[in-house]
Amino acid sequence: MTVLAQATDELPTSLGNDPLWISIVKALLIFGFLVVTVLLTIWAERRLVARMQQRIGPNRVGPGGVLQGLADGIKLALKEDIRPAAADRWVYLLAPMMSVIPAFLAFAVIPFGPTVTIRGREVALQLTDLPVGVLFVLAMGSLGVYGIVLAGWSSGSAYPLLGALRSAAQIISYEVAMGLSLVGVFLYAGSLSTSEIVAQQHDQWYVLTLFPSFFVYAISAVGETNRAPFDLPEAETELVAGFHTEYSSLKFALFYLAEYINMVTVSALATTLFLGGWRPPPIPGLSGLDWGVFPLVWFGLKVMLFLFGFIWLRGTLPRLRYDQFMQLGWKVLVPFSLGWLMVVATTRTLAREWPELLQRRNLLIGTAVVAVAFGIWSLFDRPEEEVTRA
Repeated sequence: MTVLAQATDELPTSLGNDPLWISIVKALLIFGFLVVTVLLTIWAERRLVARMQQRIGPNRVGPGGVLQGLADGIKLALKEDIRPAAADRWVYLLAPMMSVIPAFLAFAVIPFGPTVTIRGREVALQLTDLPVGVLFVLAMGSLGVYGIVLAGWSSGSAYPLLGALRSAAQIISYEVAMGLSLVGVFLYAGSLSTSEIVAQQHDQWYVLTLFPSFFVYAISAVGETNRAPFDLPEAETELVAGFHTEYSSLKFALFYLAEYINMVTVSALATTLFLGGWRPPPIPGLSGLDWGVFPLVWFGLKVMLFLFGFIWLRGTLPRLRYDQFMQLGWKVLVPFSLGWLMVVATTRTLAREWPELLQRRNLLIGTAVVAVAFGIWSLFDRPEEEVTRA
């Protein structure tokens, strides 16, 4: 209680060192950014997937159909709200909020840009800078699965319950691989703070030296967000709509919003940890473009690149079988991440104890190439008995 009282006395009116009004403005800006990004992502996904399938896609509401997502949201909000008779009323109502609130909170520690001056005060373009910011994001991602599980259980139907059980197994499986993929970044940066990790990438992005970690994170992020080809909790051909089969109106819109916010969050986290965050590419001629609105532009472009990857996967890859999906997580990604983590830890120790023995960066890049080649070989190399049985 004494520690809690001291913490309360230190932060009476703000998050961190900012005044309360600045924290409120930043929170509103993050909320608006996420909502607008979700609407644009939905529009871009429908247009890009339509182009991949030789269709046109939405092109009526707004210029080029850009307001189609907003129109769909208004339509869902005005629909009749139906609750199944066998549903647990309060849990059924709370589940969508338990999914969407952690999705918003996870973005609180993502830095959008450097420190700026507002009315003579230095303000970081980040809601709050926690010393364990990355762990906070992972914790919020873990809380989101409670909404999915409770939604499936409280609906009183078989298909939502099966989808909820799949989602629980999926999140647990791929969170292990995702956490292991990030440990290499922590060892290399020496910090769990998102702003400090961005600062450590001023001369070279971690996607180059820690590419196997990035490779595992990218696969795990798709599994964490229940996106194709890992959309087993809401497989239409098997489970009607999965955990949200019995939801309609605004509550279904909240689940829809949570899914796309999680996509933006994992994309922003990948940008922060592996692509230098808001920093420009370390290329002569571009490295000096880190002033004015350029940091926001770089951050937005990198996030859009990851979101395009999500859309591309949905339009090109079929859904995995459940046994294939779990085998990939536990038998490939987790052992691969553990092996790569040992390589990173050993290299860091050798570089610290015997700096003249090796060049850490060159060794990591060479080991990354070998590790990725071995990972691809292990994915496609099937035992002769399995091939014969298939």
